Amino acid sequence: MTEASPLDMGANPEPASADAQEFRASLEGTCISTQTYLANDYLNNFNEVVMLLEMVPDMPDVLEDLKEWTPVTYRQHFEASGLSENQLAIEAYERAPERFRRPFDGTVEQMKRVIASSVDRVEKALAAGETDQLKAIAVGASQVVGKLIDVAGAIVHGSEATHDQGEIDSLLGD
Repeated sequence: MTEASPLDMGANPEPASADAQEFRASLEGTCISTQTYLANDYLNNFNEVVMLLEMVPDMPDVLEDLKEWTPVTYRQHFEASGLSENQLAIEAYERAPERFRRPFDGTVEQMKRVIASSVDRVEKALAAGETDQLKAIAVGASQVVGKLIDVAGAIVHGSEATHDQGEIDSLLGD
C-alpha cells in the first residue's frame, strides 16, 4: 500500500467558506462522510461481484450473471437508489475534495479493470474445462476486488492510502 500523505486526516488545511461549512453541516447524520463527502453505499455494486466470483467455481451458471454485470457510475448508483439522501450524495461527490475523490475514483477504476479481466479469464477457464484454474482465478479475483473495496471504503472514511497498478497486478499474479 502506498503511504498516506502527511496531509490532514481529519482537520481542514484552510478555513472553509460559510457555504462549505453549511454544506458540511447538511451531511451530519447521513451516510455521507463530512470529511470526504463520499458514501460507502456505492461500493455495494462491487460487493455483488465479489459474491458472484466466490460462487462461480461451485455454480458455473453464475458466470452468466457475472457477464451481465455492468458497473455504474457513482451518480447512476445514487440516481437509481431509493435512499432519501441520493441527491445529496451526488452533490457531495461533485464537491468532494480532490485528495479523496481522485484516489477513490482511481480505486474504482482498478476494480472495474480487475473484474473485466477476471470475468474473461473465468470464462476461458470454464470453456476449457480447467476447473482448478477457474477456482484459482475466481477466488483470487474476489480477494483482490475485496481488498480494493476495503481501500475505497477507507478512502470514504478519510484515508489517503491506495494501491498502485503494480501492486494490483502482483496480487492477481499477472
